[in-house]
Amino acid sequence: MDRITRSFIQELLTQQELESEGEAKDFEKLVNYTVVSNSYNRSFNIDFVTVGEGNDTGIDGVAIIVNGQMVESTDEIDDLVERNGTLEVTFIFSQAKTSSSFNSGEINTFVFGIKDFFSETPQLVRNEDIQKFAELSDYLYENAAEFKSNPDIKLYFVTTGNWTGDQNLSAVIEAAKTELEQKNLFNKISFEPYGARELAAAYRKTKEAISCTITFDNRITIPSIEGVSEAYIGLLPFSEFIKVIVDDDDKLLSVFEDNVRDFQGDTNDVNKVIDDTVKGERNDLFGVLNNGVTIVASKISSTGDSYTLKDYQIVNGCQTSNVLFNNRHNQNINSIRVPVKMIATTNETVKNQITLATNNQTPIKKEQLAALTDFQRRLEQYYKSYEGDGQLYYERRSKQYNTDSSITKTRIISIPIQIKAFSAMFLQNPHMVTSYFGSIVKRLNSDTSQIFNHDHAFISYYTSALAYYRLESLFRKRIIDARYKRVRFHLITLFKILAKNDAVPPMNSERLMNRYCEPIIAILNDENQYVALFQRATAAINNADFDLDDKQHVKQASKTQILIEALN
Repeated sequence: MDRITRSFIQELLTQQELESEGEAKDFEKLVNYTVVSNSYNRSFNIDFVTVGEGNDTGIDGVAIIVNGQMVESTDEIDDLVERNGTLEVTFIFSQAKTSSSFNSGEINTFVFGIKDFFSETPQLVRNEDIQKFAELSDYLYENAAEFKSNPDIKLYFVTTGNWTGDQNLSAVIEAAKTELEQKNLFNKISFEPYGARELAAAYRKTKEAISCTITFDNRITIPSIEGVSEAYIGLLPFSEFIKVIVDDDDKLLSVFEDNVRDFQGDTNDVNKVIDDTVKGERNDLFGVLNNGVTIVASKISSTGDSYTLKDYQIVNGCQTSNVLFNNRHNQNINSIRVPVKMIATTNETVKNQITLATNNQTPIKKEQLAALTDFQRRLEQYYKSYEGDGQLYYERRSKQYNTDSSITKTRIISIPIQIKAFSAMFLQNPHMVTSYFGSIVKRLNSDTSQIFNHDHAFISYYTSALAYYRLESLFRKRIIDARYKRVRFHLITLFKILAKNDAVPPMNSERLMNRYCEPIIAILNDENQYVALFQRATAAINNADFDLDDKQHVKQASKTQILIEALN
């Protein structure tokens, strides 16, 4: 293995707080992190996608992306169907070899494992991880009527050697693609052989901030505004706008994290009107009928009519963008011009004002505005008040810390993780968190239990996130067996009861919540104490009528109550 690849492995282990498991296993994790990150614009757990542990059917890494989300359960798939109405699926598979050459026999073994993975009558013995992903795959194909098109599949065969385009090996790869095509299960099939050079280029790409270059000739420059370095408004041809929202694989980019709404689906009243306009005979009127899209970037560079947007987000126009994306192959789509504002600013106050002011096309509840705008930014700043071993980073925008190599990536808490950890610790409903996180928020905020209320004390969110981080560290160090990962949020519920079993005070009382949470934080900052409590929590699960292998137990409120009673 070359020195550069070794340095990448060391950097990854450090940033992900992973202990070395030997060169071969470490290389697998580098490969899995790299290939998944280049297709998925959100944070994810490397251990979740790494499956090469004996009986892996020749596969080292698997990820299943549905509607832009990495799915871990059938519940998430159900929620995405309900929310979006359709399914867009991408399968990612990898095989990592530390050998310095490519071997046709090993490639064929990898391909045979892929074919067996999708077989209705599999022949190979499967480990628990492969079985888990295969069940998700089977469930997706059972719901094939909801597919917008057949799933895409990406295969990566990676070694530490040099890929020279050998004619015989290329023929083996083409034959493998042909075999997969004959199954009639897939839309696009890609098979990438990576040597050390290709892997290095792909790994470096994971650190880049999102950017795109467009030609914007029909625009005017907005006069100078304090806090804004550049701003433009105009009509952008669809052929240029699509570059803002679609990646090289024709997939929707995750550039909507600062938007106050997820896509509401094609049946939403406003979205149906947009869709009808796009498909109608007078879609040339789109530019005057639609409120348009607002893009905020950290930097905009221009040369003539060419503009490069760096580190950008669509802060208004999520619905418009999704409807246009869904119609991107419509034969008349290129006659559309999209009203666009492009604004360059690094001022968070200005960005917040733009987001709030421009989101008025689809009715939004006050709670939703607070949830994904001002509250999120203030929570991010609150996290920064903690230093040392308790320091965490709140990721309110997808991969916002990717370019900062000084940050340990396991200390980054994404919005989905925050929602699930808070819900488990302070609302005692870990059985609810198997769903897509948008559905969790919807259910919670329609009930008496609320999340991300504008007046909530931030300390409760930080405390639950710290508990999640500490528990994950115990999994990484193998202090707690990996089989308990499927009930990690139940463990957080039990941990809080063990640490402090008093009734939770009103969430909007900063004084009372500080008094309540500070002793829990003190325990979470003492390794001996939090290890002991999490181990007691696992013992409670062992002693209760709770089957770790029964997926229904994980989702049932009654089983959560049994655990709590067993603990008491």
